[in-house]
Amino acid sequence: MALDGDDYMAQEEEWDRDQVLDPAWERQQKKTFTAWCNSHLRKADAQIETIEEDFRNGLKLITLLQVISGEKLGKPDRGKMRFHKIANVNKALDFIASKGVRLVSIGAEEIVDGNLKMTLGMIWTIILRFAIQDISVEEMTAKEGLLLWCQRKTSPYRNVRVKDFHMSWKDGLAFCALIHRHRPELIDYQSLKKDDPITNLNTAFEVAEKYLDVPKMLDAEVFSERVLFFHELAEIVNTPKPDERSIMTYVSSYYHALAGAQKAETAASRIGNVLNVNRENEQLMEEYDRLASDLLDWINRKKPWLEDRSVPENTVPALQKKLDEFRSYRRQEKPPKAEEKGQLETTFNTLQTKLRLNNRPPYMPEEGKLISDIHGAWKGLEAAEKGFEDWLLSEMRRLERLDHLAQKFKHKCDIHEGWADGKEETLQDNNFKGHKLNELRALHKKHLAFESDLAAHQDRVEQIAAIGQELNDLRYHAIDPINERCQKICDQWDQLGNLTMKRRDALDEAIKIMESIDKLELEFARRAAPFNNWMDGAREDLMDMFIVHSLQEIQGLQQAHDDFKGTLPEAQKEFNTIVDLGNQIKNLCAQYNLGSDDGNPYTALTVQDITTKWSELTNLVPERDSALSAERNKQQWKISFVLSYQNSVPFLNPSTAHEGLRMKFAEKANIVGPWVETKIEGVMNISMASEGSLEDQLQRLRLCDQDITSFRPNVDELELINQAVQEAMIFENPHTQYTMETIRVGWEQLLTITRRAMNEMDNSILTRDSKGITEDVLNDCRASFNHFDKNHTQVLEYLEFRSCLVSLGFDVGEHDGDPKRDAEFQRILMITDPSRTGRITFQAFLDFMSRDLVDTDTAEQVMESFRVLAGDKPYITAEELRRELPPDQAEYCIQRMVPYSGPDAIPGALDYMSFSTGLYGHSDL
Repeated sequence: MALDGDDYMAQEEEWDRDQVLDPAWERQQKKTFTAWCNSHLRKADAQIETIEEDFRNGLKLITLLQVISGEKLGKPDRGKMRFHKIANVNKALDFIASKGVRLVSIGAEEIVDGNLKMTLGMIWTIILRFAIQDISVEEMTAKEGLLLWCQRKTSPYRNVRVKDFHMSWKDGLAFCALIHRHRPELIDYQSLKKDDPITNLNTAFEVAEKYLDVPKMLDAEVFSERVLFFHELAEIVNTPKPDERSIMTYVSSYYHALAGAQKAETAASRIGNVLNVNRENEQLMEEYDRLASDLLDWINRKKPWLEDRSVPENTVPALQKKLDEFRSYRRQEKPPKAEEKGQLETTFNTLQTKLRLNNRPPYMPEEGKLISDIHGAWKGLEAAEKGFEDWLLSEMRRLERLDHLAQKFKHKCDIHEGWADGKEETLQDNNFKGHKLNELRALHKKHLAFESDLAAHQDRVEQIAAIGQELNDLRYHAIDPINERCQKICDQWDQLGNLTMKRRDALDEAIKIMESIDKLELEFARRAAPFNNWMDGAREDLMDMFIVHSLQEIQGLQQAHDDFKGTLPEAQKEFNTIVDLGNQIKNLCAQYNLGSDDGNPYTALTVQDITTKWSELTNLVPERDSALSAERNKQQWKISFVLSYQNSVPFLNPSTAHEGLRMKFAEKANIVGPWVETKIEGVMNISMASEGSLEDQLQRLRLCDQDITSFRPNVDELELINQAVQEAMIFENPHTQYTMETIRVGWEQLLTITRRAMNEMDNSILTRDSKGITEDVLNDCRASFNHFDKNHTQVLEYLEFRSCLVSLGFDVGEHDGDPKRDAEFQRILMITDPSRTGRITFQAFLDFMSRDLVDTDTAEQVMESFRVLAGDKPYITAEELRRELPPDQAEYCIQRMVPYSGPDAIPGALDYMSFSTGLYGHSDL
């Protein structure tokens, strides 16, 4: 049973006067306690023969206490009367009680009367207080400490397993192992046999008495046999267990006799602690290197993909597939890597804190794996992401416009080719012989009308060429047929121009001799041609396809259409005039029998043509009204869709308008954006607060982290809405100041500062606990640091740091150029910013402020510990390491120590000096 504090000195049980003591144990205790007392009494030239008789007058009891305590108990009574003896024994018992020992049921009368049981109980109490109490191993005391010491010393030996202070010692091997561990030259342990306990015990007892000055307190034959005795009920009891108190008393003598070996054990403990620290640091370094390598490899694989601007098929479906891959990367692949980046920073900060706390140099990752390299690579990745997303959306807009332009190009080409069909053959007919004057004049006028028509079609040809050029500029995937058709139309247009000029010259020459012309037909032709062209243009505009992305755009188209309808009354008047002219021509032809079937000599247009086109035009107006109205409705209603975290329900109403999507995005963004900004401010306030304990601040940060995790679905939902906005090709939103990009940047910043603040708080707690810093000191350091951290960046620039030091009483000046002060400031910078990043973190500042508050191990201390284990030799052997250190620590040293090359070297000698220096001089060990 482990005993703590004052309870340790309490007897393990009260002495029951009626309890029968095991005869075998009584014999063992009597022999052991007698030998133990004599080992001390002989220092005063005294001894006892019978323990229950020789302490009865109290004189030798007082002598024993004076020897083992080194104190004087006062002059004893020399009388031989009973009350003299009781007084002496009481004086001894009072001295024992003054040492904090509770004596239960033990009185002076029982000792004076020679009560063996009470006398043995008293001596056991003295042994506990003066021989065992001060034994301490790894914060364990007394019995458990002594047992742990035995277990450690005997663990390397075969056939020895110390579990207790009775059965584990019966075969004698444990006693022999204790001696051999400290004095291997005294016992040939390999020759001992487990089945020969008498020999083993006698060997240990004799060697201990002869060489270690430990008297023989146990009897091997009695100690190892099975003792049979009659109980008061006449039952036969088999008691194979030796007496625990006898064993503890005897083993404690070994402990004190071998006390010199404690120096080696202390040295081994120091070395073990240092090795454990180094192994933990190595694991953190390996973890950092692995995380950094994996993260950089992933970034290096992803950047070329994000920087690739090629699409196998330059079409909307192919680009949509690429956009889906990018969204999958951002939602599923990148977040775990962001977590790894945070874990990397946490590992690095924790490692640097442990190195500083254990007097180790800072860890410098290999070239290319510094924290700054990771941040740079991550920023490069995010820049590539931004460029890739912008390119994807731009390409989507470009391809959609290309499809629209291609359809518009085809539509205009169809109209033009329909108009130009047969024109070349007509223009090539220049044979005017046999034509009447009016026919020639009609041909002339008709040709003039054609030239007017040709000029009117010039805009359409230019539009076709402009659209073709824009398709080329925008890299339309099927550009070759476009270019061929455009070139054909332009070539034909040039040919028509040349033929027109030739025909007009021929008509001008022929018409010089011909005069009469019907003014009405001329007037009809003059009015009909431009009106017909106007109708063609209006018809083309009314049939023009449109794509809009906002309510404002459709409103603009509606206004233009309303303006056109405002011109219809004047057009109606012109139409009526032209029809009236046609009717007049028809009436005159009928009146003068000129033959109306020959047609108008000045134009191919007829009243029927104009009437038909006018009818078609007037029918197109309400159709245009309907199309514009439908598009306006489309823009005015929200898109209905159902979001879920695993599958999205298809849109309920595909005809709903874009304005609803804008409102939907703005509504969610106006919630997420302010929440993120508020939470960032809250985390900053917590991390900069100087009130309350560090544990309270850490708990508040963890609650913030839980809030962030719970809020994450809102950001994911906003991403889905943004996806719908992008797919609808919506690029402006007047309803909110937030964009998806600003939300993402804020969200990433919130995650980063929260992780960083929690890690810094963990490290501050670690620093406080390791160095014994009080909360008041921590709060003062935090308040000073925050005072000069004007921008709340959690770091101080050099000038800010100098001012902070001056405010705390450091003689570094206010950048006054004093060489001594500047040298002191540079010295402090080497401690707080060894990599010269130009910034001082709070953790580095705190480590500097508390650097003298703890006594850490040094290379010299570790070297001295190895020297103790090596017996003052300048080298150590693998056998010595395995004997003094736990197996894993011994192998750790053996694998890393270089051979000793001094003049006194022996085979297998290892250099512990360079190894000790390396533990503190190289961060890669």
